[in-house]
Order: sequence, then C-alpha cells, then structure tokens
Amino acid sequence: MLFAATATVTLCALALTACGSGSGSGSSGKGGGKVKVGLITKTDTNPFFVKMREGAQKEAEKKGVQLTTAAGKYDGDNGGQVTALENMVSAGVKGILITPNDSKAIVPALEKARAKGVLIIALDTPPEPQSAADALFATDNVKAGKLIGAYAKAAMQGKEAKIATMDLSPGVSVGVQRHQGFMEGYGITDKDPALVCSQDTGGDRAKGQTAMENCLQKAPDINLVYAINEPAALGAYTAIKAKGREKDVMIVTIDGGCEGVAAVKDGRIAATSQQYPLKMAADGVAAIVDYAKTGKKASGYTDTGVQLIAAKAQPGVESEDAGFGVDNCWGK
Repeated sequence: MLFAATATVTLCALALTACGSGSGSGSSGKGGGKVKVGLITKTDTNPFFVKMREGAQKEAEKKGVQLTTAAGKYDGDNGGQVTALENMVSAGVKGILITPNDSKAIVPALEKARAKGVLIIALDTPPEPQSAADALFATDNVKAGKLIGAYAKAAMQGKEAKIATMDLSPGVSVGVQRHQGFMEGYGITDKDPALVCSQDTGGDRAKGQTAMENCLQKAPDINLVYAINEPAALGAYTAIKAKGREKDVMIVTIDGGCEGVAAVKDGRIAATSQQYPLKMAADGVAAIVDYAKTGKKASGYTDTGVQLIAAKAQPGVESEDAGFGVDNCWGK
C-alpha cells in the first residue's frame, strides 16, 4: 500500500485505468476525450485520506471521469508529492486535488502545473501562500481548534490546567492553524505556564504515543491533551492509560472520523471537531469536471464545515453528541 507515490502515479500514467476510472460514457472536456482528474493525499494510510480518496472515486464514477491517485510515503513527504504532481501533469490531467505535505515547499510545483493550464485545488491544507492554488476546499481549521479549546476550558471547570500539545510537523499550515485555534479557544498563548509540553507527531498514532510518553516523563501532572488529529490522540491515550491516568487526563482533538467518534462515545476522547473529507473530495472533483466542460475555474475558499462532537455537553459551548458524530463521520 505504501509503495512509492512515484511508482503509483507512473503506473497510472502508463495504464490509465490502473488507479480507478469513471463508469458510463464518460465526461469530456472541450477538446474531447475522457476528463482526467488527479488526487494527491499526504499519505494513503491515514483514515482521513482513505475516506478522501473514496469520496473522490465515488464522485469520479458518478461524473464518468478518470481518477488517478497518489500519496506521499509519509506525512511530510514533499518530494513524493512533487513527483506525483509532475507525472500527473505529463499524463494530461485537467485538474489536481492535493493535500500538501509541506505548504511552502510544494508551491513551485503548483505554479508550474498552473502555468500549463492545470486547475489546482487544495483540500484540507492550504499552500502558503494560499493563492498558490486556484481554490481551497477545507475545514476552517482555526475554528476547529477554537471549538475544542473552548470546550476544554469549560470542561476543566476552573481547575488549573497542565496542557500537552500533540502537534503535526513544522511547515504545515493545517497544524499551525489548529494549534493556534486551540490556544485561542482556551484563552492562552504559547508562553502561558499552563502549556507544559509540546511534541510533533506527524499526525501518526505510534508517534503520538511516543510523544505523550515523552511529555509524561517531562510533566507527570499533565491533565489536558490537545492532539492535531485522532490517530495522534489515540496514540496519546495509549500512553496515558499505560500510566493508569486515563480517568484524570482529558483529550480533545480534530477529525470526527468513525473511529474517533467511537472513542468519544466510550470516553477515551472528550471531544473532537468533526470535519468532512468526503465532501471536500467530491466537491473538488465536481469543480474540475466543470472546468473541463466550461473553462470556468473554481477560486477562493470554500468552507466544507466543522461540528463539535462531545460525550458530555458543556454550558456555553454548542456541540452534538456521539450519536450525531457516528451518523456523520467522514461526511457519509
């Protein structure tokens, strides 16, 4: 599954049905022929991106277009994404949907693709600057962070907080935005003494566990954990449980995936901001098909929504329960 992104997309370029194709008679662009759409995710293992790929494939089949997919080998693999993007452009895609692994380093490759007439739509994570893509379809990541920050503040009920943050990776805008949103929602800054430990996890479960183990060694009295996503949150929970502290450490996070919502329901996670990758991907494919047919480019930012899911509601913080979360996980 984690065979190199370059190999994946090369197979697609040589055998154009290898990575999925639409059904039916097919949609054609102005020049005729089946419309080709590319999707490049950060990885192909994170459940968020698995669902994003499923959403893109379903919409491609509905629209009768050919979808080519690729992914980085790991969260942060910019080189793999650049190669995938270049190969897709060479294969004649009309547009590319991408969740950048490095928001800044990907920009030159995006600009080259756009110069050749390829529509670039960022999903979930904006490039820096955001204008390096034609359009962005994403969760308001600052808002997602604010929601769980405000929830955590209310749930602490005035108790002194000892906070650990399980962050993403340097240079990735989505991680910065979620972190800043959480801090703002809680009402503190990175210089506040309440913040006792910060570790990068790459959004990975195993790395989240290691990061939390490190934080617990540094500050054994941690009682609140912010995690960039649910894999990192569940990794942190494993470390916390190993210390016998699962009853007195609150975890809040972002994703709202099916596994994460189940963790809210059973008490491992207190709250999560639910986002909708199926919608991001489907809307992105539809926008590229429209561009192929009409020449009209999607532009600007489209907010694909976010909803706080919490096991226990808190006064003054609007939320939905885990039942709502289960019914809407990933945007199904």
